[in-house]
Amino acid sequence: MSKKGRILVAMSGGLDSTVTAVMLAEEGYEVVGITMKTWDYASSGSSKKETGCCSLDSINDARTIAVKHGIHHMILDIRDEFGDFVINNFVDEYIAGRTPNPCVLCNTHIKWEALLKRANQLDCEFIATGHYAQVRKENNRYVVSKGLDENKDQSYVLWGLSQASLDRTRFPLGQFRKTEIRQMAIDMGYEELAKKSESYEICFVPDNDYRGFLKRRVNGLEERVEGGDFVTRGGKVLGKHRGYPFYTVGQRKGLEIALGEPMFVLEIEPETNRVILGREEELKQKGMWVRGLNMGKYAAIDSPLETITKVRYKDPGTLANIIQEGDRMKVIFNSDVKAIAPGQSAVFYEGNDVVGGGWIEKAFDI
Repeated sequence: MSKKGRILVAMSGGLDSTVTAVMLAEEGYEVVGITMKTWDYASSGSSKKETGCCSLDSINDARTIAVKHGIHHMILDIRDEFGDFVINNFVDEYIAGRTPNPCVLCNTHIKWEALLKRANQLDCEFIATGHYAQVRKENNRYVVSKGLDENKDQSYVLWGLSQASLDRTRFPLGQFRKTEIRQMAIDMGYEELAKKSESYEICFVPDNDYRGFLKRRVNGLEERVEGGDFVTRGGKVLGKHRGYPFYTVGQRKGLEIALGEPMFVLEIEPETNRVILGREEELKQKGMWVRGLNMGKYAAIDSPLETITKVRYKDPGTLANIIQEGDRMKVIFNSDVKAIAPGQSAVFYEGNDVVGGGWIEKAFDI
């Protein structure tokens, strides 16, 4: 038995999870590596080579690395759970006129559950991933906070993790910068891996064409939604569109309509198949409702709390007051926020700490 016990590490074959696994092994943990197969690329309908964390190449890379370092490795097939939950939700959200966050759903509802279940079977006390984030216990709560490297921080995608999951989760890379991790990989003999570019695509949409994916996934979708109206907020018809699910709030490019000035998608109305367009300034709003809360630093918010609230992954955040009303959060921003998209994640920060998060329900003006 190792001096620090057994830990289950999610290994994707990429830079971050490789350094995580090798680092923990060198620290004295008995590392068990696990790679999850979430999606069958042959069924994606894409001609593009497999990419991302769940491709066959990545799985083989993870196994090779594990064997080299004497790490027991296994592959876990979670395609059924992934398809039933993440992909069905992805499709349902677009059909409902929202913009989904599949990676958040996958992390919080599929991968962590699968990791903890297997950790129990293998008598692993902890699980570890290569996310750039930190977790600590404070006032009997497990608190996720930003990773040291602000440019690579991934706390935004972890807002949905339960307290029970965080109790057994470790983020070894949270205290390092990406440049340091790349150097560690080079020192470990993985120079090629250190130079490898990162993929930001959704794993089951490898060509980044979500519209094509929806068309292949939903029989008769194009025929059902094509020919709806582009309209202004006042209801003036501007032209025809290709179907409301194929647009997202804030979109400017690819509208295929010439109006003499740049126009943006302001709202999507699935019930009428209308897409509302307007000028850039019309995208700005002062408030929103957030549903499906998962609270982190505090179990609940009893009075208005000043936070920095992010409405998308790369959003630097905006100062806002949040007021909890049951399972919903009312958010009042101190300044205008552009392109608040229903379906995306909203995450509330107090300093570097994640107070909680949820799904954007709707935006409003004050």
